Amino acid sequence: MRTVDSGTGMWRDRSFRLFLGADAISQFGTQITVVALPLVAVLTLDASFFQVGVLTAAELAAFLFIGLPAGVWVDRLRRRPILIWSDLLRGVALLSVPLAVVLDALTLPHLYAVALLMGLGTVFFDVAHMSFLPSLVGRDDLLKGNGTLETLRNTAVLSGPALGGWLVHAVTAPIALLADAISYLVSALLLGGVRAEETATPAVERRRLREEIAEGVRYVVGHPLLRRIAVLGALTMLSNGIWAVAQPIFMVKVLHVNPAIYGLLLSGGAVGSLAGAVLAPRVAARFGAGRAMYGGAAVAALAILIAPLAAEGRLLVLFPLGCALSGMGAGVFGINQLSYRQRITPEHLLGRMNASMRFLMWGAAPIGGLLGGVLGEWSGAHATIWIGAAGITLAHLPVLTYRRILSL
Repeated sequence: MRTVDSGTGMWRDRSFRLFLGADAISQFGTQITVVALPLVAVLTLDASFFQVGVLTAAELAAFLFIGLPAGVWVDRLRRRPILIWSDLLRGVALLSVPLAVVLDALTLPHLYAVALLMGLGTVFFDVAHMSFLPSLVGRDDLLKGNGTLETLRNTAVLSGPALGGWLVHAVTAPIALLADAISYLVSALLLGGVRAEETATPAVERRRLREEIAEGVRYVVGHPLLRRIAVLGALTMLSNGIWAVAQPIFMVKVLHVNPAIYGLLLSGGAVGSLAGAVLAPRVAARFGAGRAMYGGAAVAALAILIAPLAAEGRLLVLFPLGCALSGMGAGVFGINQLSYRQRITPEHLLGRMNASMRFLMWGAAPIGGLLGGVLGEWSGAHATIWIGAAGITLAHLPVLTYRRILSL
């Protein structure tokens, strides 16, 4: 298997640089869509709370319905082509939105269809992406590789929403989606130049789809720490689904911030996530991976409760502050748990392990989106934000009550 040499060798390798470049560009564009897509619904189509909830659920539904089979296919096939086709699918789907605006034909069902296709591409891309990295850098450099990728992602999270908010304010939300569509197409082009030796599973060695799915799920559920990480992720994504529905309405219609300021506030929260990505390898080197995961989870659970205290005026700063501190803890926890998963899992199970984790975690997100729409209609945006924050806090208890993690 071709892998990049350790240390600075990762940066000297052309394929690794292309991989990072593709990831950085697509992540940057994705963060524009985080702002623009719900604002297309809220500002262009005057969507209700429940309709925004359906949009959120549509984008995340693929994790629930095809998350597990995706892992089997990723393990059976070469992963680089999956990454390329996933980017192309998402780019074309987003291009249809500004085209529909030009033709005066944009509707909520069209937006739901785009969200479904985006989710489909994201499921395959994410599973293949996590499973492809060990083929590129080797298992000894996974922590550095994941830390680098997470730093790039959080740099995009830091700057992308601000640009997205500005674009929405300047040229409307549907046209802003052009930037993300282009980013996916450029990412696919760069991935085409990446070279890593991958071996598809021979057809004679493949078993029935159900058997291979079950093997991946059993591996995750049977491992005491992976099982707790999966429960934490599921409850967090359920709560994030609630939060994601309420956030744009709370900020734009309750706190009366314009789209440009809205994007800037989301970027402010990403400062903590970027800090967490930078700190994760250092914290693990000093205290051990287990203590790094435990401390990160504790900070993420408690700090998020600051954000709902935000109000108009000076108290508005509490929203990005709470998100930043929570994001820092989540970054330290997330990078260390991902590297731990990749390190302990056999090569032939990587795709199914990652897909099982994604299914168990992200499968709860569309339910959270629908629940957020119902809660928003019933209790309003501010109360729904509080419910989401409280859920995120409680979600971390499965790991925080597992003391053996401290010995890892």
